[in-house]
Amino acid sequence: MLHEELRLRLNPMHDPKPVSPSAPLSLLRDPPRFLFFTGKGGVGKTSLACACALALADAGRRVLLVSTDPASNLDEMLGVALSDRPRAVPGAPGLDALNIDPEAAAEAYRQRVIAQMPDDSSEADRGTVREQLSGACTTEIAAFDEFIGLLAGDAQGYNHVVFDTAPTGHTLRLLSLPKAWTGFLEGNDRGASCLGPHSGLKMQEQRFQAGMQALADGARTAIVLVTRADAAALREAARTHDELRALGLANQRLVVNAVFRASAADDAVAAALQALGDEALAALPDSLRRLPQDRVPLQPFDMIGLPALRALSDPSAASSPAAAPPASLPADAQPLRVLADELAQQDHGLVMVMGKGGVGKTTIAAALALALAARGKTVHLSTTDPAAHLAATLDGSVPGLQVDRIDPVAETQRYVDKIMASRGRDLDEAGRALLLEDLRSPCTEEVAVFHAFSRIVGEARSAFVVLDTAPTGHTLLLMDATGAYHRQMKREFEGSSAARIVTPLMRLQDAQYTRIVLVTLPEVTPVSEAAALQDDLRRARIEPCAWVVNRSLAASGTHDPVLAARMAGEAHQLARVAGGLAKRTYVVPWVPRPPVGVAALSKLVDAGTVPVGAGG
Repeated sequence: MLHEELRLRLNPMHDPKPVSPSAPLSLLRDPPRFLFFTGKGGVGKTSLACACALALADAGRRVLLVSTDPASNLDEMLGVALSDRPRAVPGAPGLDALNIDPEAAAEAYRQRVIAQMPDDSSEADRGTVREQLSGACTTEIAAFDEFIGLLAGDAQGYNHVVFDTAPTGHTLRLLSLPKAWTGFLEGNDRGASCLGPHSGLKMQEQRFQAGMQALADGARTAIVLVTRADAAALREAARTHDELRALGLANQRLVVNAVFRASAADDAVAAALQALGDEALAALPDSLRRLPQDRVPLQPFDMIGLPALRALSDPSAASSPAAAPPASLPADAQPLRVLADELAQQDHGLVMVMGKGGVGKTTIAAALALALAARGKTVHLSTTDPAAHLAATLDGSVPGLQVDRIDPVAETQRYVDKIMASRGRDLDEAGRALLLEDLRSPCTEEVAVFHAFSRIVGEARSAFVVLDTAPTGHTLLLMDATGAYHRQMKREFEGSSAARIVTPLMRLQDAQYTRIVLVTLPEVTPVSEAAALQDDLRRARIEPCAWVVNRSLAASGTHDPVLAARMAGEAHQLARVAGGLAKRTYVVPWVPRPPVGVAALSKLVDAGTVPVGAGG
């Protein structure tokens, strides 16, 4: 188990030299032991977490860098293959890194809970408990247990532990677990059906409380809200700030990443990009304005490798961008409307828009839904992302388009009401009270959200359903639940003469029923993460039909040195996607204003850029 290995590490904590009081990032001038980076997908949490961990190690500190994101890309940034055990980062003495492995954590958690069972427990009893601990909820709790253990004392030998977390919605769900479990355990002397014996829960409850106390202690922990100079990202940061405070986590600070300053007054694209950032920062919510704050410039290069990461925390270490050749899209590029036309050849179907946080999934999903409605289709646009705001993106209504979201709170209540009306119908008052008590388990939310997802997937039999999914890691957990349900149904109906069972997984595997659209940005990390997601989907026999490369600066005409250098990187990533990763590749241009509202989204569909050819 992770915490046992950390306790046995032979590298003792030594006296480090102080970090320079003039460090470019103020959060590094007197850092606490724990740094916890969180924020909306795509704002640069991983880059900044890596950069800060590297700066602390360069100052002589012993540092452990930990990713809690199921879709982590620490490996690529640091240039080392990581696992769920600490591994030294070459070229960075004193820095170790690891990815918390949800599956390995779940198995270790199962073993700990089963070990607490009475010695006279039968193999059947132990098998029952193992089955109860086989769901995605247990995986989520177990991964959180590994994270919380590092806060509760498992990271001996390190001066600092730096956490790179999953995108906001998933992280807030994780941080709310201790409060949810405490409420569930109060007065419950029978244990939770989703976690097994009560003794196991009590053990975890004490561990959670110790870890959360460390997380809430400003002397030990700084919670770093990472955002960008973008109105939507700043609104999400403000919401996250409020929700963290409600959880008792007030020890926060703000980092605004990728702040762009134009270097040529006659470059219209550069001027528009800077104006957007200035406008967003001028309207910074008061709750964020009061926080200690750092601003980090937009870099001309991708955050891959130690030199780039060192330059991020200390811009003076960066070299000037080399002159980049003019960039343009291939001549055969077509607009996104071509994809909409292809989808509209059917009268119904499921369109799932997937990808890394911050790549524009919600925008692309809304644009495609509008395009299908404009072609006379009946469309249901929904989202599985707890942090998504479809209604705000659409900002209007059109005939034939229904817009909503899978609300975990509402879906949980709907599920509880359904179970109480069915299984509780013939129970006496005491029996109903016990059933309701079991349904108070936080794992009920996972089951309820899966049922809602399954219901929406089924709607595509008679209409179009466009589903904006949560960021990659959270979506993979939902896919795990879908697979587990499929296996359960196959077991239950094996050998039955009943009608053929069609599970949600089977619908996702049906290329005529479901079209998977992967959204990415023309940058190394988003493309690599989309490729990894595609591999995961293919292992489940789910085949993506197209990639959308969003916010391309190519052919924009800018000659700003920073933007021109970034466009040179774009060309490599476009070639990488179109050269074999994608069957069909569509390119959506960067626009000077975020595409919010029916008119702007419709214009985005017709924008005059496109696929870089077809990959097959």
